[in-house]
Amino acid sequence: MFYVERDGEGKIVALHKSPAASATEQKSPMDEEVIAFLNEAGAWGEALAFSDAATVRVIEDLVDLLVRKNVINFTELPEQAQQRIKARQSLREKISSTDLLVHDII
Repeated sequence: MFYVERDGEGKIVALHKSPAASATEQKSPMDEEVIAFLNEAGAWGEALAFSDAATVRVIEDLVDLLVRKNVINFTELPEQAQQRIKARQSLREKISSTDLLVHDII
């Protein structure tokens, strides 16, 4: 979901990943108005990157769930996949432990 920032005429002028004082309205990335804004702004690369980041998080959670339920063993994953998952888990722990807030604007 995106948080939409509008101008005085009600036109979308920015999309945020998190709510802001000027952006509290939520819209799906597939909303016609959002798609029109992305087309106009030429910002499809940023939208795809946002989607990729969300998809990676889902995959991480899926792997974690499968390991916890003993459907797969973590060590059965390729070594490179294990290293990447461990690195992201470590990074997420560091971010959450320092209460780091990131406000990205597309």
